[in-house]
Amino acid sequence: MKRTSLTILGLVLSFGLGFFIQNTVAKQPEKSTLLQKTTQPTAKEGFKLGAFSVSLSVKDLKASKQFYESLGFTVLAGKMEQHYLIMKNESTLIGLFQGMFENSILTFNPGWDENGKNLATFDDVRTIQRQLKKNNIQLTSEADLKTTGPASITLTDPDGNAILFDQHR
Repeated sequence: MKRTSLTILGLVLSFGLGFFIQNTVAKQPEKSTLLQKTTQPTAKEGFKLGAFSVSLSVKDLKASKQFYESLGFTVLAGKMEQHYLIMKNESTLIGLFQGMFENSILTFNPGWDENGKNLATFDDVRTIQRQLKKNNIQLTSEADLKTTGPASITLTDPDGNAILFDQHR
């Protein structure tokens, strides 16, 4: 009888100790995640850039469309007759542009999500422009600060990659 009682007591203590250790260990990542969050920029320090896509300069729009469809992309916007298509696979966007620009461009669309739907809040491209200039980022084209609504700015990263902020609303 004593042996059975000791076995049951041992199992209960083991279970309780295991439960305690699991809960203590499970809480450790939360603490490290919390520390990481405090070292990253807050929304006030960063920008709300909207949808991101890579705008590819293509030689043959039809061939590029077929290629990206074979990778699971579908047409979201644009028309062959207008020489551009915006293609989507889950939340990934690729713009295919024939004859519109020389090199590929990293594109941000303030005010839009990845479905081209309006975001409730976003940073206007002019606000982004002011902050970039405040951070001593040289722009290759600027938005007119006296206007509102659609506008764009461009810049080049240190490796020569073109970046476009293209606001449609």
